[in-house]
Amino acid sequence: MNGSNCNQAINVSFTESKLVVYLVDGRELHVPLCWFPRLNSATKEQQNQWRLIGNGLGIHWESADEDISVSGLLRGERAPD
Repeated sequence: MNGSNCNQAINVSFTESKLVVYLVDGRELHVPLCWFPRLNSATKEQQNQWRLIGNGLGIHWESADEDISVSGLLRGERAPD
């Protein structure tokens, strides 16, 4: 992939119960939204106000006060209690 990190996010979406993260290499990570209580309780508008950080290595939601790393998702890590 021309030296790029395959574990970089390029897009994010939500279903009723899942956070979906799309990676540069074509993979899609579908993780339970309940793993991230702040995102789970956020409004749809807040959920959709995300931005990529670290050149796609993480995702930040300002209004939900949430940061998620792609590497953490790949390891199956949930938000701390």
